[in-house]
Amino acid sequence: MTSKTKISDGYSTVLPAEIRKSLNLVPGDILQWDIEDGVITIHPRKKVTLEGICGMISSGGDAVKDKKRVQSGE
Repeated sequence: MTSKTKISDGYSTVLPAEIRKSLNLVPGDILQWDIEDGVITIHPRKKVTLEGICGMISSGGDAVKDKKRVQSGE
């Protein structure tokens, strides 16, 4: 999916509705912006919830992998 937005005078831009809807993004979610070799990538990072944390703990597993997964926003 490709979409265009314009940068306003205040250097703001709008996240297109089709992208918000397809990724189920809501106010308060975080967008992580990265730049490498002149290319910008934007990754959504959902807020960590108590329910999500409890789900991780109750499922057991590798604590280091779980921490990295949470920090990367997966």
